[in-house]
Amino acid sequence: MSESTAPAALSEAQRAVHDAIVGGPRGSASPFPITNPDGSLVGPFGLMVRFPALGDPLQALGAALRYRTRMSARIREIVILTVARMADSAFERYAHTAVAQSLGISDHEITALLTGRFASDDPQESGAARFAEALMENSHAPSQDFGLDGELIAEVVTTVGYYRLLAQLMGQFEVAAPGEIDA
Repeated sequence: MSESTAPAALSEAQRAVHDAIVGGPRGSASPFPITNPDGSLVGPFGLMVRFPALGDPLQALGAALRYRTRMSARIREIVILTVARMADSAFERYAHTAVAQSLGISDHEITALLTGRFASDDPQESGAARFAEALMENSHAPSQDFGLDGELIAEVVTTVGYYRLLAQLMGQFEVAAPGEIDA
């Protein structure tokens, strides 16, 4: 990204998005760094700041998905890591591997999610993973095939769509995961 998103270079609208991200639950509870040393935001957060008219509602939706849904944190990370794998999103693999580890999801389970071999004894976890895969492959799936109730179906569909959108934005603007060289 060529445009600086360091706090000193931000417009008022950009600063509002930056502050909402840094001052919200992501800023205080993230298991991975969300800022660079200059204060600019990493990954999709930098794009949200760069394009505040879209970024503000996106960051609010992301916060709702991460912190205000009924879906368990494990199911949420299972869905996100499934999307990360299928969308080939390096940043989401990086970030949500850290989130999953902080929740106690085992390295074996994370590897299985990132290689498409995930299985769980919990029918909701297995169903959510299979449903997320089906949505990534077809954009629609017969939800009755996955053993999830209506609210969980809506939350999984929204989570898949949101993280697919972030992956596409980062791909389009060539946003790398920390430690990778920006293309």
